[in-house]
Amino acid sequence: MSVIEQALTISEWETLGPESSDLLQNHRLPETATVRQVVEQLASSRLLQLTELRHGLQVRAFSHVGRLRIGNLTITVMPKIQSSSLLGLLRYAYGFRNLNLLSDANHSIQQSGFEDLLVAQLVQEVQELLSRGLRRAYVSRDERLASPRGRIDVGRVVRDGGVMTATLPCSHYPRVEDTLLNQTLKAGLMLASSMASNLQLRRDARRLVALMDEAVSTIKLNAVVLLDVERQLNRLSNAYAPSVSIIRLLYESKGITLDGDSTVLRLPGFMFDMNAFFQTLMSRFLRDNLLDYEVKDEHSLKKMMRYHPDYNPQRKQSPTPRPDYAVMKQGKVVALLDAKYRDLWEKQLPREMLYQLVVYAISQKNSPRSCILYPTSHPHAKEARIDVADPILGTQLGQVCLRPINLKSLELLLNDNSNQYIATRQAEAKRLAFGDQ
Repeated sequence: MSVIEQALTISEWETLGPESSDLLQNHRLPETATVRQVVEQLASSRLLQLTELRHGLQVRAFSHVGRLRIGNLTITVMPKIQSSSLLGLLRYAYGFRNLNLLSDANHSIQQSGFEDLLVAQLVQEVQELLSRGLRRAYVSRDERLASPRGRIDVGRVVRDGGVMTATLPCSHYPRVEDTLLNQTLKAGLMLASSMASNLQLRRDARRLVALMDEAVSTIKLNAVVLLDVERQLNRLSNAYAPSVSIIRLLYESKGITLDGDSTVLRLPGFMFDMNAFFQTLMSRFLRDNLLDYEVKDEHSLKKMMRYHPDYNPQRKQSPTPRPDYAVMKQGKVVALLDAKYRDLWEKQLPREMLYQLVVYAISQKNSPRSCILYPTSHPHAKEARIDVADPILGTQLGQVCLRPINLKSLELLLNDNSNQYIATRQAEAKRLAFGDQ
């Protein structure tokens, strides 16, 4: 008996149940240990929540977008921002080049999936590198050669009891394309071909792998390899940086790290963290446009909290609050900011976020204020402020600011490099950092 495949499309931060979708009525998850483990980890990691109800299944999306397959049900979580704007913001945030991809006649994120946008960008990035010629490097080789090159290993000859064959042991440094950078490119393309939902994209990725087969060996992609590659990037290999960034995004979006373990549970699909993307986007925008200031990511508020030396029986390290950004001038903090991918104009500020922002605010003596930046598509969204007061004396202790940013408007600002738009971007960055002056 064949299983009927079913497809459900849901937007980020949306909840669908049996009452809102006929597809979810009387739907049941497969009773297998693997499916149960995936469902539990999806919920605990706040990627996607699947709840079995009496009359069917409830699906709740968070800040992750992408596509997953659970049993015979394929769930696609779509971002609210339009694909054209999202592509431009992705390019800016991660430093991708403005290459020609995802034409309207071919396929779009709405027709294929969010993962295809990243795969298409990777294919074009690698195509650009291949057209210029892959970077070569000198690699150490110890091998026996009939025509000696480099340095003859005399010690090896002595240990072998003299020259017994028509070859000599040599240590040389050929300049080859079979480097870790190119091996990672090939492994990333193989990963991309397995993730793409669009047939043409899978073919394009495999075609590029075939072009690299003869000169570049195959390796297994993992976190250690990606870390080593990122350490090797320098001004000579800077052209590889966008491709390496995309490969990391694809790799990390394929798995969940199990709680209390370094083991990665491979997902039956792809889930991209829009919250991490929004933090990266805001970080670059602030750094590029706050010209007279320094922006530090995850700045530690040291010495704000500490265990009492006489009451720390387990000798634990003191907690250290880390706001997403610290805006500094002449070595002093002038603003503390957090970025959360949650439309706070339409949704309430969760109390755990509020408490965290209050801690950031009261850590500043001269200006006890903190701010959370959030995206919204509402045209009339304005800044809101919450005063924090002493519950007994009523004196003000600090202030928490909620500042909206329209991603569509930001994308339009980033597309124009005229003097007028440059000045507008700098003014917008100051508004995000310090509010309306």
